[in-house]
Amino acid sequence: MKKLLYISVNSKPENMSTSKTAGRYFVNRFMAENTDYTVEELDLYNEYIPEPIYKYFKGRAELVTGAEYDSLSEYDKKAVDRMNQLSDQFLSADTYVIAAPMWSVSFPSILKRYLDCIMLNNKLIRISQQNVEGLLENKERNMVYIQSSGGIYPKILGANVNHGVDYFHDIFKFLGITKFQKVLIEGVDMPEVGKDKALQMAYEEMEGIVKKFSREPILKK
Repeated sequence: MKKLLYISVNSKPENMSTSKTAGRYFVNRFMAENTDYTVEELDLYNEYIPEPIYKYFKGRAELVTGAEYDSLSEYDKKAVDRMNQLSDQFLSADTYVIAAPMWSVSFPSILKRYLDCIMLNNKLIRISQQNVEGLLENKERNMVYIQSSGGIYPKILGANVNHGVDYFHDIFKFLGITKFQKVLIEGVDMPEVGKDKALQMAYEEMEGIVKKFSREPILKK
């Protein structure tokens, strides 16, 4: 079975969160069309996401092992184990869905902490003296980034304000995930649009993405 990893990033319950509501819709539609998939969910505000600190690493993005690990406190061992677990979970997935709000023209800080936990040497990346390379080209993978925002940003300004979208597009392309789709749910707090209308437009866009992912093979670079 293939696996979809659904990562939601909002402290609100789903019925109060636009991004989570949209993320749930996409996951449900995707699973209905792809019966060869299982789904794992990771709600970052309701999971243990460690703060990566120096004592957890023996090198660049490489977690401690052996005697260095044994010398850690039980609390710190738990953090190292959790980072390994989160990285392995991400590595095992075939499709990723991230649903997050736009905060300060970016995304909630806990999502960056999560990325710092999983970007481990010899797992998602390989670090050598010459360069750093992504390791996710070993199988076909999809990525969908769903972002909600209260305002509407003209296309001409999009590149200047959608830093979260650009960041995830670039970092996942670097890792080896070349099939990337974004869904922007804009105008949630604007009278002329509002949450319901913004979601409906997003749902229509998602239907096309679900069909695209369900019928087209993913081409490797």
